[in-house]
Amino acid sequence: MREKEYVIKDAQGIHARPAGQLVKLAQEYPCSITVTNKGKEVDAKRILGVMSLGAKCGESIVIKCEGENEDNAIETIGRFLEENM
Repeated sequence: MREKEYVIKDAQGIHARPAGQLVKLAQEYPCSITVTNKGKEVDAKRILGVMSLGAKCGESIVIKCEGENEDNAIETIGRFLEENM
C-alpha cells in the first residue's frame, strides 16, 4: 500500500471539475484508491464520494493506493493534485 498526504491549495477546494478529473484519472488504474479528509474515507473512483468530502483550501487529504500498479497510480494522482488543487 502506498499513501501520500496533500494540502488543497485551490481557493475553491475540491469542487466539481477537479473532482471529476480526479475520478476519471483514478478509474484508469486497477488498484483500490481512496481519499481521506477529516477522518472520512471515500472511493476515489466515485464522484459523489469525492464531492462529499467537502475538502476546502488549506485542508489535508490523504490518497491511498493498494493493489496492482499502485506505484504508478500514486505518482500520477500526486502530480495531478499538485498541479490542479
